[in-house]
Amino acid sequence: MDFKLETTTPRSNARAGVITTDHGEIRTPVFMPVGTAGSVKAVHQRELRDDIKAQIILGNTYHLYLRPGLEILKAAGGIHKFNGWERPVLTDSGGFQVFSLSSNRKLTEEGAHFRSHIDGSKHLFTPEGVVDIQRVIGSDIMMALDECTPGDADYTYARKSLDLTQRWLKRGWNRYRDTEGLYGYRQTFFPIVQGCVYPELRREAARFVTDLGADGNAIGGLAVGEPTEKMYEMIEVVNEILPQDKPRYLMGVGTPANILEGIDRGVDMFDCVMPTRNGRNGMLFTRNGIMNMRNRKWADDFSPLDPGGAAWVDEVYSKAYVRHLFVANEILGMQIASIHNLAFYLWLTGEARRHIIAGDFAEWKKEMVENVTRRL
Repeated sequence: MDFKLETTTPRSNARAGVITTDHGEIRTPVFMPVGTAGSVKAVHQRELRDDIKAQIILGNTYHLYLRPGLEILKAAGGIHKFNGWERPVLTDSGGFQVFSLSSNRKLTEEGAHFRSHIDGSKHLFTPEGVVDIQRVIGSDIMMALDECTPGDADYTYARKSLDLTQRWLKRGWNRYRDTEGLYGYRQTFFPIVQGCVYPELRREAARFVTDLGADGNAIGGLAVGEPTEKMYEMIEVVNEILPQDKPRYLMGVGTPANILEGIDRGVDMFDCVMPTRNGRNGMLFTRNGIMNMRNRKWADDFSPLDPGGAAWVDEVYSKAYVRHLFVANEILGMQIASIHNLAFYLWLTGEARRHIIAGDFAEWKKEMVENVTRRL
């Protein structure tokens, strides 16, 4: 993987760049739709490519390992051939999913022991094993196995957790360098900076990760219960150390305002389930604010869903119709909302890029944060 930093902007740490993979280019800053099990929920690949204009999507090692399983993925020739997505794919190592299974997992020096949420069967993820699994999946960008520390963890726990994550990282990094991809294209490996909300731990982790010299680096363990301002502080602390000439990926974040604030602090890549998950529950994000489509106020509003919006659905369907679909529990409502929200998130990061290049990102971002946090 290659990264070219194209430009920075005055009064901000925001950057615009281009990541080049064997499955195509990714213009940053970028939002990556989450396709946990090889599918972005309720959205067809053609819509992702042509309507939403996604440049890269995510898969998840934990879920793909359990179902459909490595035998099927290898027989298919990897995730791209299995799901028909020809553009880049990033896979999370499963660390967050194992973290969320706190009652069904145990962390040891060897790795993460856990029980499947599907059938209760026992499994073990080791740092080396998740590299091997991601080789079989065939993602363009692989993530290191880590422990996602809770946002409210005390210092003692956070210290112990980071030590384990860094020992795991050494092993995963060595396995990555000792192995090759299976399908004739390059794969790269991103280490993850942890350290909870403690600046000294975050700085240590950022220096540890930087010294590896990987193609890109990730910031994990944020948006997991800590105050928003603390999240922003940790991003600043980490990005003071992470190299300028490598992409920075903030994992699992977040709201439109979170993304704009992350870009302002030098983040290049984002993912979050929020646009699709909240969309399936009737929440739409727009340039003018947030709409709850179940509200009675939309029942007789026949204006377009989002005039001038980024997706074709924004002009075709009215607010009244989409509200009706949600009240009637029609699946189409979930599909429309998912397409709209993803297109909006991609539009938002694309506009941020445009304003970074134009040199007026700071002014635009200030106004846009006010707009996207408004409740309509």
